[in-house]
Amino acid sequence: MSTDRVRSFQTKPTGFAHRAVTGALVMTALIGLFFLLREHWTHAAGYWPYLLLLVCPLMHLFHGHGHDHGHGSSHLDSRER
Repeated sequence: MSTDRVRSFQTKPTGFAHRAVTGALVMTALIGLFFLLREHWTHAAGYWPYLLLLVCPLMHLFHGHGHDHGHGSSHLDSRER
């Protein structure tokens, strides 16, 4: 085989293909989670208070703090000096 033919099979998926695969995986996981909760609702319902308490630190972990988005910034722009 030539190296050109081997390289053609090693291409990365395009942006649309990557988003489509990611979306399909997320939807499959959500459907699986739905059926898992449907079958084991009596067991999972007792853990809701703990899961809600766990959401708070996870939101802080993934949302992040200390990011300045330009709202109320006290730094002067170079044009204002």
